[in-house]
Amino acid sequence: MLKKKSLKGDEEKLFLTHLDKIYWPKEKYTKADLLHYYKQVAPLILPYLKDRPIVLYRFPKGIQEKGFYQKNINFSHPRWVKTYPVQHEGRIDHYLRIHDLRSLLFAINLGSIDLHPFMSRCKQLEKPDYCVIDLDPHGVSFQKVVEVALIAHEILEEAGIKHYCKTSGGKGLHIFMPLHAKYSYEQSRQFAELISFCIQKKLPDSTSLERNPKKRQKKVYLDCLQNRAAQTIVAPYVVRPRLKAPVSTPLTWKEVNKELDPAAFTIKTVLSRFKKKGDLFKGVLTERIHMKAALAHLHKFT
Repeated sequence: MLKKKSLKGDEEKLFLTHLDKIYWPKEKYTKADLLHYYKQVAPLILPYLKDRPIVLYRFPKGIQEKGFYQKNINFSHPRWVKTYPVQHEGRIDHYLRIHDLRSLLFAINLGSIDLHPFMSRCKQLEKPDYCVIDLDPHGVSFQKVVEVALIAHEILEEAGIKHYCKTSGGKGLHIFMPLHAKYSYEQSRQFAELISFCIQKKLPDSTSLERNPKKRQKKVYLDCLQNRAAQTIVAPYVVRPRLKAPVSTPLTWKEVNKELDPAAFTIKTVLSRFKKKGDLFKGVLTERIHMKAALAHLHKFT
């Protein structure tokens, strides 16, 4: 059980507060339930958060009220909480760094439901560890998303490009390709755009590269825009601020089929799955693609 003084630090304790606060009114899930989930999943999620600036998506009053994103940790905090300065136009934001269980629970105790890490690490901010294509449906069924994901899988397999899939925790799917900090954000963005073009060419009636939402209705948007410096995307294993507390869940490609139901992955169902399957996403941080060779293969689809 989580207690109000559950984790001791070298200098200060982490105080967990308002544990009985209802975060999901319909399901009656509390802040304690959320903290308990993150405590259990910490060994899996921490590798995707460590050494990265983190954007918090905070809902201190629960999901029934509008949340807010927080980049700059500009408030009083324990001395053991670490931040990292990132220069933006005209300002410096001090982003939270999450490096262990205590700092993870500190972030969640602030009312953060999901966490958005940079794609690059603090020491190599200009070189992302992975490239992402977000399959974002607009007015179409999830089965259309699966169809698009499988075409992407077919193209990437044929091109010899390592790739991994997870649920977004919403209505879409995320496809990650490991870069291992060998390429720039600009190279990553252009790479994602080329792959998306190949997908769109195979599925012109059900996919779109159009940025304007009004011009991509009833299609799956192939979103590459996260592949830019200082952009973020939800980490695997995070909880989303939606009904039933869905979790962004790594998948095997065999699971990406017409039977897939992303709503089945919630804080009440996934822990047994994670215990059984382990980290299906770990190759995202350990492998890398060879972009030049991959580009030669992709040109066959253009």
